[in-house]
Amino acid sequence: QVQLVESGGGLAHPGGSLRLSCAASGTIWNIHEVAWYRQAPGKEREWVVSMIIGGATNYAGPVKGRFTISGDTAKNTVYLQMNDLKPEDTAVYYCNIRATTPFRLGAWWGQGTQVTVSS
Repeated sequence: QVQLVESGGGLAHPGGSLRLSCAASGTIWNIHEVAWYRQAPGKEREWVVSMIIGGATNYAGPVKGRFTISGDTAKNTVYLQMNDLKPEDTAVYYCNIRATTPFRLGAWWGQGTQVTVSS
């Protein structure tokens, strides 16, 4: 079983920065793709960014140029650096990985971490 634990959320002022982390644990053979999603109050969950390991990275338009995804394969940890934050970035942020374990190829979600951008 794969578990994802997110951290790094909190309160930031407009124009500020936060870095989210998502640590994966469990018996993982290969991580194929990592992504971040977010869900604002009263809205559906939306895709933010995805990174194919060894391949392309794509960002949603509203965050392009401000957010950066990265990873540490040795630690099985994914990061989301968020700069120039705006109030509309306020949401619960979820990481998602697609990976192969000894049992299956699957996708897993973290529990979410709250990001609030307010003056």
